[in-house]
Amino acid sequence: MHHHLSTHSFHAGHALVQVDARVKLLSALALLVMVITSQGAAFPLFVAAAGLFFCLRLGTPVRLLALRFSEPLFIAVVVLLLKTFFSGNAPLFRFGLLGYELVAHRDGLDAGLLIAGRILGGVTLLGVVGFSTPFTELMAALSWMRVPQVLVDVALFAWRYLFLLLEDAQVVYHAQKNRLGYVGCRRALASFGTLAGVMVIKAFDNSQSITTAMVQRGYDGVMPMSMHRPLRVAEVGSALLFVGAMAVIRLI
Repeated sequence: MHHHLSTHSFHAGHALVQVDARVKLLSALALLVMVITSQGAAFPLFVAAAGLFFCLRLGTPVRLLALRFSEPLFIAVVVLLLKTFFSGNAPLFRFGLLGYELVAHRDGLDAGLLIAGRILGGVTLLGVVGFSTPFTELMAALSWMRVPQVLVDVALFAWRYLFLLLEDAQVVYHAQKNRLGYVGCRRALASFGTLAGVMVIKAFDNSQSITTAMVQRGYDGVMPMSMHRPLRVAEVGSALLFVGAMAVIRLI
């Protein structure tokens, strides 16, 4: 596995990485409930800012953060604009654009900020947990929380073999590119279609090979998980204090 889709290597020395995955996951779920149920935009936006701060403190490259958060940020901005200009009743300001008059509404802006804050707050919470927790520990924590085992197994298989498919796709893509397969739109579309077809065939072939290999190694439908160490009182207490402080901030 030569690539770095798993970003844990950036943050190995941070103290938050050493916290038990179960504690981080439960704390994040509690904050996510607070964000979703918040009736004002201030708390979700505060959580989004705090989450971004923690991501940067973890040493996550800004380019990676921009890549991960660009899609939810785009959705949040679109929702904010739609709610501001196409809902609400209290005019805030108006301007002309291409012969049309657009009217921004104060109550629409408030509603848009609330939805955008919930989106950004939830995404940054997941980002903090994801950047500070190895994927296998996260899956073990989900298994400890009694998430259906079949979902955990499928996620583990998908995480592992997604990388193999990516490497296969890169090999095929570079071979096509060396043969001028992406010169011109018509040849590029044809090459991309061939690439997609090859990936589907490779996925089926890999699934059969993996099933055979797993059965030969004694796989009976149950994936063994890592053993959990006992929860530390200091970690649980710190998490409770942190979640309690956030609950107080939400009520202010």
